[in-house]
Amino acid sequence: MMKDLPTTAIKERYSQWMYAWENRLCFRSTDRVVRPFEWGLDWTAGWPGAMPLNGHTPQQYLSDLNRAAIESSEEFFGYDTPRDFTLRDNHLRFTSAVPTPYPENNTVNGLWFPGKPSPWQGRSARSAVVVLPHWNAHIQQHQALCNAISQLGIGALRLSLPYHDLRLPKETARADYAVSANVARTLHATRQAVIDVRSCLDWLQSQGYEKFGIVGTSLGSCYAFLASAHDPRLEVNAFNHCSTYFADVVWTGLSTQHIRQGMEEKIDIDTLRESWMAISPVSYMAKFAQKPKKSLFIYTRFDTTFLPEFSRDVVEHLGRHDLDHRVVVLPCGHYTLGETPFKFLDGYHICSFLKKNM
Repeated sequence: MMKDLPTTAIKERYSQWMYAWENRLCFRSTDRVVRPFEWGLDWTAGWPGAMPLNGHTPQQYLSDLNRAAIESSEEFFGYDTPRDFTLRDNHLRFTSAVPTPYPENNTVNGLWFPGKPSPWQGRSARSAVVVLPHWNAHIQQHQALCNAISQLGIGALRLSLPYHDLRLPKETARADYAVSANVARTLHATRQAVIDVRSCLDWLQSQGYEKFGIVGTSLGSCYAFLASAHDPRLEVNAFNHCSTYFADVVWTGLSTQHIRQGMEEKIDIDTLRESWMAISPVSYMAKFAQKPKKSLFIYTRFDTTFLPEFSRDVVEHLGRHDLDHRVVVLPCGHYTLGETPFKFLDGYHICSFLKKNM
């Protein structure tokens, strides 16, 4: 009987059960592809700060380019507002300000959930959030969260991430081009995601919305942090899973083992971390802290993708910068966060946070 076991034994059994559940959920997918390592320097053409190789190795070139991007990040994540926003049947479309060789990916898609009239919200309130799903999310996922947010009187725009669902290139079955063993393409996809988010804010402003927030999960959480660090309009932030370094998640995560397999004979973690510094939240903690924001950071105790030590590192950085934030730790893992009962706990924390601050 569980009640006869000492507390430490109960905790150990719960931990074993949770990790076993995480593994089962993770490896339901059998279509992961190990792709070969590539520096992908052709993806850097046209970037702010891009320069000729001039005898540099690809590693040196990307290292210099990352430093330049961080130093001039307003330009790196800068853009021209798209001019072809179209909303039809609550489906928003526009051309991404960051072109790619894939026509499907160049059309940004968003599902719009207008806020419902709410007795606690005044008539003049015009609030909206952008919702960024997790890596490899399909189009139906995160719609329940958007519906819940809209019931609070807050508009919710679910954005399809680059190379996801309707933006998936015909040659791929998964969102492999968003995060992959192609180093520069991963940088490019992240830059595109951040700029797509900022473009969505332009559209929301054009519709008369005045207060903005963002909700990001997993990969979407990373994108959300980068966007918020560079856009003062994002005053309210909810981050589902968090990490300091982009590379550390890819290198150690259970769900990204196939990416590491394609890379580890060609690159080590220190070099990869340096090559992805421009898309790592740790590079912009001080910048994020310069703007008045209210933020919720949620992480899970048994996460097998965003390891808990990475999330604790984020919390430590938050303390150094004296940010207005709240931290919630849930007793589940990365995949199990999307399962009952944890998805309801997660939704409760996100919705109550948004209701209070928007």
